[in-house]
Amino acid sequence: MAVTKEISYVDLKALLGKCQNLLLVDVRTKEEVDKGHIPGSVHIPLDAVEAAFTMEPEDFKAKYGVTKPPLDAPELVFQCQMGRRGAMATAKAHEQGYVNARNYAGGYKEWSDKEGK
Repeated sequence: MAVTKEISYVDLKALLGKCQNLLLVDVRTKEEVDKGHIPGSVHIPLDAVEAAFTMEPEDFKAKYGVTKPPLDAPELVFQCQMGRRGAMATAKAHEQGYVNARNYAGGYKEWSDKEGK
């Protein structure tokens, strides 16, 4: 299994502020996302991640409303509530060739604590 690359709250916050190409994927359930999410994130539930990232680019854009990242995309980040599902999604992305995919291990829990939400 590939080593899961992780990104910190500080680094993710900086990327959200300056990076146009960041794709932040929230892999939680719809019910969890409805209670709150990181601004700019795209909801792709964990059980759909593998299929989503094998879709044709035009199908991906039609379904998720964003451009499918290339395999070498430098800013592909997965997140969940506390890090475990994000790590699983990141591992799946690595298996599919997304070599730079990272997991925001703090998850929405850390984000909402630090953002005071």
